[in-house]
This record gives sequence, structure tokens and C-alpha cells, in this order.
Amino acid sequence: MRDASTQLLAKKYRVTSWFYDILDYPWERQYRHWRPLLLNNVEGEVLEAGVGTGRNLRYYSSTAHVTGVDLSSEMLAIAKKRARQARCSVTLMPQDALHLRDLPSAHFDWYIATFLYCVLPDELQPRALEEMIRVLKPGGRFKLLEIVYSKDETLRRRQEFLALLVEKLYGARFDRHTLEYLREKNSIEILSTRFLKADTYLLIEGRKKF
Repeated sequence: MRDASTQLLAKKYRVTSWFYDILDYPWERQYRHWRPLLLNNVEGEVLEAGVGTGRNLRYYSSTAHVTGVDLSSEMLAIAKKRARQARCSVTLMPQDALHLRDLPSAHFDWYIATFLYCVLPDELQPRALEEMIRVLKPGGRFKLLEIVYSKDETLRRRQEFLALLVEKLYGARFDRHTLEYLREKNSIEILSTRFLKADTYLLIEGRKKF
């Protein structure tokens, strides 16, 4: 059963999926340069949570088998078309990141999520992270890319100007506390945190402890 919050997100993306890639185009002009660098060492059994319209799929190597899950069947329909162009093998499944019931424990070498956790309400993030930990093998790695508020006043004002629109269209917010929730999990190790641009695009890398 879905939470009320995820039901609202599914309803939102049922509509947003129709024009998602058009809306995302201004940002995709920079993201497309980051994706190959983000995914170049990802191989084996990979879970991409919040795969969306499948923008990452073409950048995985042929040594990866990617299981892509998303709350929105409409987004997955677009991802299915992109999967045909991927070098890796791809399986797409409608799944809630909070309840990965159809996926086995300790199965995946990697867990990838780009801009998923900025969409998930804070109260749901610990549960999604527990599911991440459950499905990763001991020693399995994760990469989470998120957008956060800048400490630079000028940049933050620009983000605040866009915040209402971003939340309305995507359900995303810049004030999530994903890194703090990760630090509370004793079964994982955070290997690095770094910004890909300014102090707004935060990449978190880590692994599940053995």
C-alpha cells in the first residue's frame, strides 16, 4: 500500500510525464555532461531508484545489468524507449522506492538515485534508505545525486525564487536532509561527499558495510 505522499507524487507524475523532458531540458544541458562521469565505474547488478524517463540508461557500461524502478508507470513507458539504445541490459519495474517488495535482499552491487531524494518528503527518507540498504550486497556501493540550498546569498535567492515552481512541477525541494539521515545509518559507510556545481548539486557516495 502506498503512503498518501507517494500517492500524490504518482498522481503528479502521471501528468508531468507528458512534458517532463521538455521541462527538464534547460537542466539536462548540464546533466548530460555529468551522467557519464557519474556512471563510468558502475557495473554488475545495479538498481536505479527513481529511474524516471531513463536519461541515465545510455551511460551505463555493457558490464551492468540495470533494474530501473519508478513510482510512475507513465515515466517508465518513456524509459522503455530509451532502454532500447542502452549498452547495458535493462529491466524496468513499477515500484515504490519505499517498498521494493519484488526485489530480493542483498542482491545489488550498486544503488543509483539521481534527484530522487529531493522529491521524497523528509519523513519518508529513512524508510527509503532502509530499503536501499536491504537490497544492497555487503560491500555494495551507492551514489545519490541531490540538489540542496546554497549558502551563497545570491544563488540561494535564485533558488528560493524557483522553489515554488520546482515543488509544484516535480514535488522536489531544496531543503531535504538526506545526508543527515544517511549518517544515522550504522550499516553503511559514507565514502565521499562533493559538489558537482557550486554548493548546490551534492553527490554522496558510500557503501554497505560487510
